Amino acid sequence: MFGTPGRHSDPADDHGEYEARTVRPYAVTGGRVRAANSDLPLEALVEVLPGAVSSHGLPPEKRAILQHAAHTFVSVAELSALLRLPLGVVRVLVTDLSESGFIRVHTSTPVSVHTGQSPALSLSVLESVLNGISAL
Repeated sequence: MFGTPGRHSDPADDHGEYEARTVRPYAVTGGRVRAANSDLPLEALVEVLPGAVSSHGLPPEKRAILQHAAHTFVSVAELSALLRLPLGVVRVLVTDLSESGFIRVHTSTPVSVHTGQSPALSLSVLESVLNGISAL
């Protein structure tokens, strides 16, 4: 038998699984290949907002994202691996959930306190200032 060790595989099942994987991600995103915020980094952390876990009427993939991120912060890359979906699809789904108010996405991009826009001081500049103050 071919397949993974310890697992009996039927060639017909493998074909159906392959077919589902090639068609399904396109259908999950409604044909969209990019999220509105296409700059969503791999390491961005997803936080579920209160009351979002019990939301009904969402597709299974979006509910799975909410379930995985319900108890801890999960990165976009981790969600992609856990759901076994391409990264681009997960980015679209995460952006949709964020825009709908189900989740909050945390990125490492600093934001200016005065303008609310990026980039503010980079982390390396802040570390340099801290090291300089410590040296005094």
